[in-house]
Amino acid sequence: MRTYSFVTVDVFTSTRFGGNPLAVFPDATGMSDAEMQSLAAEFNLSETTFVLPPDNPAHTARVRIFTRTREMPFAGHPNVGTAYVLAQQGRDTNGKLLFEELAGLVEIDVERDGSGAPIGATIAAPQPLSLGSELPVEAVAACVGLQPADIRTGAHRPVGASLGNPFVIAEVEPSALSRATPDFASFRQALEQTPSLEGRLALYVYAHAGEGSVQARMFAPLGGTIEDAATGSAAGPLGALLLSLSKAAELRLDIHQGVVMGRPSLLRVVARRGADGIRATIAGQCVPVLRGEAVL
Repeated sequence: MRTYSFVTVDVFTSTRFGGNPLAVFPDATGMSDAEMQSLAAEFNLSETTFVLPPDNPAHTARVRIFTRTREMPFAGHPNVGTAYVLAQQGRDTNGKLLFEELAGLVEIDVERDGSGAPIGATIAAPQPLSLGSELPVEAVAACVGLQPADIRTGAHRPVGASLGNPFVIAEVEPSALSRATPDFASFRQALEQTPSLEGRLALYVYAHAGEGSVQARMFAPLGGTIEDAATGSAAGPLGALLLSLSKAAELRLDIHQGVVMGRPSLLRVVARRGADGIRATIAGQCVPVLRGEAVL
């Protein structure tokens, strides 16, 4: 038998049992793909990460991210949480880490408190903003149990957006956000009618909550995540999308998520225009929860 140590942390929160829980295997050397997928399904969290030696020794690690059902090219809270865990182990270099992932290299700055202890991280999404297909308002509304009139289209229509991991982003009326409830049949129908989604639909709905602040919720029920407490890889594209609709050089956004679930989260996004397009960073704090061993 082989044993692998793991830790769990709550991400995008400074309060235990808030934010988005994550399981991290700091040394997954020797694990097979099937074992990683089985462990992610066993933990039954939105994501589990597995840390491996980097292909390039100049980088910190190769990080693989699994949901309950599939491997992800990039995700937000898994990177923030994994960076926090590795920084606790002293594996950063002058407060920086560089992760190899399927979507590309992820640059990370460790956040520390006054005593120098790690408390979180800021990650740079690996790709500039790319936009995909628009989805019909009626289909998006049906997916989250709302009426078409609840979907706002003044700034943008529901549209696919990605910084390395695609989401469909839709603005809703503030009064409708708490009423949103995923409908499995409507998600399946939307996938059947939209080949450009390539068999995956993760829907990020948001409402403005004041200057520089939004409330958001994320639903991906067909992938096993009925609702996610904090979704960094959707928060970044939201900030980048909103910046693309303005003439500003930079946009700073506080995104509050997980409130309806009882796991309030705070994601701090900064989107900036650059030579290759609009890029974004996503920042948040973490707290440790559990430690243990898996036996394979």
